[in-house]
Amino acid sequence: MADERPGGAERKAALVIAAYEQIAAKGLGGLRLREVANAVGIDHSTIHHHFPTKRDLVCAVAGHATRQFWTATPATGTPREKLHAHLTTLGRMIAEHPDLHVVLREIDLAALRDPELAEAITANERGWQASLTSVFADGAAERAWPDGVDPVIAARLVIASVKGASLGSEHAAAVLAQLDTLLGGGSPT
Repeated sequence: MADERPGGAERKAALVIAAYEQIAAKGLGGLRLREVANAVGIDHSTIHHHFPTKRDLVCAVAGHATRQFWTATPATGTPREKLHAHLTTLGRMIAEHPDLHVVLREIDLAALRDPELAEAITANERGWQASLTSVFADGAAERAWPDGVDPVIAARLVIASVKGASLGSEHAAAVLAQLDTLLGGGSPT
């Protein structure tokens, strides 16, 4: 449902960005709704008109953060080229925007103890999982991967590897390049 109040959509987006920045700086445990509201220039009680609960705001932050990855897998190319481009892009994103991954890992950890947040994270990652599964299924049909590669499990491996690599942004590009080599033999030729 769209927010129909004047400036409502812009204010809601500003609240998400302010919460994102606060999580990046202080961690999820340091997220304070009063500080988020102050950053946007509204009274803290007004934030609940946009996000009834703190969890709702955190879910919106997770959605904002995961949208940054929607263009990470190219639409064209061989499965091998798509995987290579995807891992290269993510390695670069982790190095260039470590705060993005810090925020996502904070939310991932909180989701382990919060089933509603976990469902929101799962919903946000469905497209990523589906896109990678498709790349691996197409590659399996073309025999681009070693025999026995399960497309669903391979996609989960990539997602887990990206999440793990993001915890050490200074090594992420090298880690993902190594994963690329292990999965398909390095840069596509």
